[in-house]
Amino acid sequence: MDSTGAILPEDFRIGVATAGFQVEGGFNGPGEPANNWVRWERTGRVEPSGIAVDFWGRAEDYLDLAAGLGCDAFRMSVEWARVEPVEGAIDTAALDRYRTILRACAERGLQPLVTLHHFTHPAWLGEDFWLSASAPARIAEWVRLAVAHLRDSCRHWVTINEPNVLAMGSYLLGTFPPGRRLALTDFLACVDHLLAAHVLAYEAIHEVQPDAVVTTNNASVSLYELDRLLIDLLLARSSGIPRQEVASWLSDRRAAWYAELPAPGALERVLRRVTRQVAGARAEGVGRRGGAGSPSRALAALYGSPHERPLDVVGIDYYDPVASHHLRLPGHRTAGGRTWRPARELWDDRVHPAGLVTYCRANSGAEGWHPDGSLAGTSVWVVENGLCNRVRRGRSYARLDGWDRPAYLRAHVAALVDALDAGLPVGAYYHWSLVDNYEWGSYEPRFGIFGVDRARGPHGFTVLDSDAMGLDAPGTFRRLVAALRQGERAAIVER
Repeated sequence: MDSTGAILPEDFRIGVATAGFQVEGGFNGPGEPANNWVRWERTGRVEPSGIAVDFWGRAEDYLDLAAGLGCDAFRMSVEWARVEPVEGAIDTAALDRYRTILRACAERGLQPLVTLHHFTHPAWLGEDFWLSASAPARIAEWVRLAVAHLRDSCRHWVTINEPNVLAMGSYLLGTFPPGRRLALTDFLACVDHLLAAHVLAYEAIHEVQPDAVVTTNNASVSLYELDRLLIDLLLARSSGIPRQEVASWLSDRRAAWYAELPAPGALERVLRRVTRQVAGARAEGVGRRGGAGSPSRALAALYGSPHERPLDVVGIDYYDPVASHHLRLPGHRTAGGRTWRPARELWDDRVHPAGLVTYCRANSGAEGWHPDGSLAGTSVWVVENGLCNRVRRGRSYARLDGWDRPAYLRAHVAALVDALDAGLPVGAYYHWSLVDNYEWGSYEPRFGIFGVDRARGPHGFTVLDSDAMGLDAPGTFRRLVAALRQGERAAIVER
């Protein structure tokens, strides 16, 4: 990294990210809008979300925090369950409140990026909504309604957050409702419907708002079939691939994907082989129009769309992408004790800043490199990137690997600069998250730049001046943002 000179492209955006169900509060209690997590909350399978951090009532305060960090972008979601708590009964006051929040973003110089489905949907659709053949059309209807109401206040949209994680959590890992494990047929049907829903949602948004910028954001995963295959399916038509040749093209794309990634270890090689033989082989029935497990509805939507390319940018979420890292023997040490889960806890995720450059490069498109050395790919937005630590019963635990949030921020912003210096077409960076939030069933995982004390405060909690580890993550991020804008490279790498 050079020590001087401009760093950011002129239109680069720096922001922080949130999600409605995780921060708004007011879901799944008596008389409150209910989403697909309501059964799990009410039966005690997960911790109730409760008031969260009351973003719904105090959004402007949180936007002040984001603006105070120097951000010029803010990611949030519009929650379908709040807008349509009963089928067919649209709460226009809720839509108006969302518009007020979006206008408050503009007043603070924050360009909003709005997610239209962030893992949740109204409870009246059922926990198995994504197995329904009607799901894609239902999503398109919802998206058209929301964008029509909010288009005067937002132009950047995420259709569906982390479709790969939603499908895995629901039908492979059992961590999201309905909580089934290794239900491969359901997983593949879910992925098919999610991709079809994205295509139809893309159409709906551009129909209502032709100048919109629309994406979806996979969580970065080293296994091709669980990450980049989904994006390649969406890009197949615009890459000039006839429908009957998609299967062979995906095989080539798999090889190109793995060529970009570091050499795998023994366990990673096994996982690659298994996912290719099981999920990949069935998904590659695409050229045969609907073999079991093939994404037939997604391809029908894609090749029947008026838009050849249903992605304006490629969104990625970067944490620890290496699949084999997430498998651990039961009884292994973790922050605050031991766990008998055969998986690595969020607060134990491995940290590898250089991998951010790798995944930005790998996700920049299938087009390859120009003769002048620049990438002929699609703009990449880093829609999420963050570090977790554990807080249990009010006690904050240090990470076992010694990483803390200020160090993580410095390392990953430096990696972002390396990606830009390498000529990669990275157009935005959103840090997850602005504040500690409800992390899908628990308040123990903490990702916030600003920590939250959930035991004290007039609202049932207090937003801290530091992060949950008591460190000056807000000040670190503020200084990094200023250094990026001012071209002060030395300030980014100093310890």
